[in-house]
Amino acid sequence: MENRQTRIDLTSLRSTIDAIRSEVGKIIVGQHQTVDLLLTALLADGHVLIEGVPGVAKTLTAKLLAKTMSVGFSRIQFTPDLMPSDVLGTSVFMPKTGDFEFKKGPIFSNLVLIDEINRAPAKTQAALFEVMEERQVTNDGTTYHLEEPFMVLATQNPIEQEGTYRLPEAQLDRFLFKIVVGYPDAAAEVDILRGHHQRRNLNDTLDAVEPVITAELLATLRGQVHQVHVEDNLFDYIAQIVQATRANKSLYLGASPRASVALLNSAKALATLRGRDFITPEDVQELAAAVLRHRVLLTPEREMEGGTPDEVIAQLVQKIEVPR
Repeated sequence: MENRQTRIDLTSLRSTIDAIRSEVGKIIVGQHQTVDLLLTALLADGHVLIEGVPGVAKTLTAKLLAKTMSVGFSRIQFTPDLMPSDVLGTSVFMPKTGDFEFKKGPIFSNLVLIDEINRAPAKTQAALFEVMEERQVTNDGTTYHLEEPFMVLATQNPIEQEGTYRLPEAQLDRFLFKIVVGYPDAAAEVDILRGHHQRRNLNDTLDAVEPVITAELLATLRGQVHQVHVEDNLFDYIAQIVQATRANKSLYLGASPRASVALLNSAKALATLRGRDFITPEDVQELAAAVLRHRVLLTPEREMEGGTPDEVIAQLVQKIEVPR
């Protein structure tokens, strides 16, 4: 691989990613894995679902990522009374012309933060199917295309929390990653307290975060990700991992072919984050849980035993021979 004639110059990509990390790091303490996964999804052109209990900076992290980009941003707070038209837009009668005119909803932006996505009922959640997959909205027979880039960052509270609705499997499959944000350790929590004590106003600090990437630069960087080299045996490796989820006795539902594509695309993006123009088995292993945990369902028996999707995914990955 080192002797290939054409190599990708990743200098601009690495400097841009380092600048984003630096800006986000002005406020966020720790969370290095979460930030790296968000950056990987950004380069891989995928949507992200972030799950965690209230108060672990899910929304703040998403807002900070948006602040580092010179693109359109909108935030939608999902609530039980939210209607699909509140998200997508609606046709409004215009007395001057005597016609209906489509007024675009907040989903028509570049980076869309959907806060507490699982607090809205199924009808509103289902409204996101078309826009997340096909980057378009159809209203009264007319199709409206969204501008590039388009990325949905959705936060959700754990399903066991009161007033939440489980997202349907078809919608979960449209998220490239599901990132689980846990509690910080003691040292990180002390750093959080220090940072909070030193800041007079969170909004002042947010304003200090500088945009470092434009839509045009992002398109260029994504083009470089597409060129990342993949050995044939790594295609086989990814397929074997996803196939194994469909034959595992602990899983009631396995991952779809969309998961295979997601694992490939995100591994290529992660490789560039690591400064390489080729993917390795380690890239695939590192991303397996984030790509697969929301695309599989445990059997009732395994769930009653206290098992988790992450445990099952780790076990099946360990059983598959690593290509060298």
